[in-house]
Amino acid sequence: MAALAYNLGKREINHYFSVRSAKVLALVAVLLLAAGHLASRRYRGNDSCEYLLSSGRFLGEKVWQPHSCMMHKYKISEAKNCLVDKHIAFIGDSRIRQLFYSFVKIINPQFKEEGNKHENIPFEDKIASVKVDFLWHPEVNGSMKQCIKVWTEDSVAKPHVIVAGAATWSIKIHNGSNEALSQYKMNITSIAPLLEKLAKTSDVYWVLQDPVYEDLLSENRKMITNEKIDAYNEAAVSILNSSTRNSKSNVKMFSVSKLIAQETIMESLDGLHLPESSRETSAMILMNVYCNKILKPVDGSCCQPRPPLTLIQKLAACFFTLSIIGYLIFYIIHHNAHRKNKPCTDLESGEEKKNIINTPVSPLEILLQSFCKLGLIMAYFYMCDRANLFMKENKFYTHSTFFIPIIYILVLGVFYNENTKETKVLNREQTDEWKGWMQLVILIYHISGASTFLPVYMHIRVLVAAYLFQTGYGHFSYFWIKGDFGIHRVCQVLFRLNFLVVVLCIVMDQPYQFYYFVPLVTVWFMVIYVTLALWPQIIQKKANGNCLWHFGLLVKLAFLLLCICFLAYSQGAFEKIFSLWPLSKCFELKGNVYEWWFRWRLDRYVVFHGMLFAFIYLGLQKRQILSEGKGEPLFSNKISNFLLFISVVSFLTYSIWASSCKNKAECNELHPSVSVVQILAFILIRNIPGCARSVYSSFFAWFGKISLELFICQYHIWLAADTRGILVLIPGNPMLNIIVSTFIFVCVAHEISQITNDLAQIIIPKDNSSLLKRLACVAAFFCGLLILSSIQDKSRH
Repeated sequence: MAALAYNLGKREINHYFSVRSAKVLALVAVLLLAAGHLASRRYRGNDSCEYLLSSGRFLGEKVWQPHSCMMHKYKISEAKNCLVDKHIAFIGDSRIRQLFYSFVKIINPQFKEEGNKHENIPFEDKIASVKVDFLWHPEVNGSMKQCIKVWTEDSVAKPHVIVAGAATWSIKIHNGSNEALSQYKMNITSIAPLLEKLAKTSDVYWVLQDPVYEDLLSENRKMITNEKIDAYNEAAVSILNSSTRNSKSNVKMFSVSKLIAQETIMESLDGLHLPESSRETSAMILMNVYCNKILKPVDGSCCQPRPPLTLIQKLAACFFTLSIIGYLIFYIIHHNAHRKNKPCTDLESGEEKKNIINTPVSPLEILLQSFCKLGLIMAYFYMCDRANLFMKENKFYTHSTFFIPIIYILVLGVFYNENTKETKVLNREQTDEWKGWMQLVILIYHISGASTFLPVYMHIRVLVAAYLFQTGYGHFSYFWIKGDFGIHRVCQVLFRLNFLVVVLCIVMDQPYQFYYFVPLVTVWFMVIYVTLALWPQIIQKKANGNCLWHFGLLVKLAFLLLCICFLAYSQGAFEKIFSLWPLSKCFELKGNVYEWWFRWRLDRYVVFHGMLFAFIYLGLQKRQILSEGKGEPLFSNKISNFLLFISVVSFLTYSIWASSCKNKAECNELHPSVSVVQILAFILIRNIPGCARSVYSSFFAWFGKISLELFICQYHIWLAADTRGILVLIPGNPMLNIIVSTFIFVCVAHEISQITNDLAQIIIPKDNSSLLKRLACVAAFFCGLLILSSIQDKSRH
């Protein structure tokens, strides 16, 4: 009864909500969101620096998240590189002095807060040629005005950055009188034109006063109330913003520290000065405001302009535009022809007559339609991660943000289960299911920032290894059983693996190695192919006739293992091979192939393990040692129970070891040798019981069929800033944002999967002579791409 209700419910859902209708809904959502963000940017302004200086919230206790953009955490070397030959001046009271110390400690963490607090404090790093000064002027008065006026003179070297602010001393000295506020207004009015003049050549920031914690204030500071502080801030904002009549003021208001203080002032020691963590956040914001536009860090999207289009990107835009226009013309012509050939009604009989029989869709139409769709999808990719249209936020890990979604998807996966069509070990439905749940876990891992939690990181490493294990198992099984070493098979696999990544490298201006998993599976596929295709070609049909062929295959596999070990422990040899042109264009990242060596070495044995497992399993299957009938255990009861026990113990042992890991480098060193333990344990647990082998989760299997597209697309349209942050389509509502962005992301990945399959049928024909011509065209395309890439690199340097 329950099964009947489930099937009826599923049919009802599929009747009203298909994949096609989901994609239409996703398209409408993208258009509405793009229009909304575009209107918001025009109304509120397109300067993310303003958001960084004025708004944000805390993620957890100490992580500050600016509104709409990502903040980079600057290291010492980065700060020095940005501020080389620069002079920064802080002018104001004790609060500005605190900000000065926190700013200097980004450059030199050993700098100590010592000396007379009520005097000027210099700092200079002669090696980096960085100079930072604090000038003690606790009141906005003639003394501060004179200091600023000197900088406006043409003969005097001006600071590159000026950070000023003061008010609490005026409140304290004059006991919070209204006359003091009036005098403050007059003084800041006289200083405003000077600051405006300086702001034409330097970055000038006026720091608004932070709130105080009145309960902690000493008796001689009781007159400093939040009401008074608000009055002084309002005066400063009003006067400085109106210092220019016909244009916007160039003096920037540093008001974000007020928001930070509202959350943290309770931790203050005296009720007036902020705790150190809050000061560090404000100093890091200042560093982002000035340095992001200079160093352009990937995870620092605040204050960064949209990157200029490269020559290759412009050509890609032209190509996709022409494809869209071509398809529209083709569609209009075809639609008009279809209307002319519609069935007409016979006036005498009242019956319809068909003029022509519907012709099948032509390859040209499929080609134009596919590139038209792909062009629109790539426009969405560009809008999400390059055009600064949508917002981005930093990741922030908590256990709940990782484990609660995991529980949700597991419940859904268990609910949507069906009987398998076949009950063999690692049948197609089961491997799709395996890929599906692993991909969903990896997606949650990435968006939650769980890489900072080492036990989760180590388990995710096993999931990546399991993908590569399936690569070894699947391709070995195909070549061993089918014996098809033809060029058509190789081109089909390479096209399906690499098509999306090549397009993204062009559109998003990224190196091929950036999408590291695709180069990894591509190289391993070619290794498997070469290992089995080279003389002597040993396949199952040949080996069944003579057992010596099995030994020959084992020799091949042993030689492959030897080569893997040699390259793993000979970094120099590995780098020399992959640094050769044109391989270097594919495998270099940031000018070297170290990242590629690290990624390859991390899972160096698991593909070999997959191949060896396939060889052993297919041998046992051929000799009918395994019982793969429906509901039957894989072995006899005693052996099955024993292997199940060993598998569960092995699985848990690995998890305990991974959870007790304390050093990522040491664990990564052991991972290549031990990851196969948990993979094999899972395979046995999943396949030994007949009842488990006879069912699969259709929910996970659906995602498994588009797992590659999901893995690649997440880089730009689910995550942001090349995976460093999170895409924000709906600000202010994280839960709704995740739901909407995930829905669009999955629809796009599914559509790209279909486009890839359609294009593969057209671009990779079965006829060898036609295929060779296509390959010549592809080779010419990549040669042109290499030439254009070289021209771009030279122009950048």
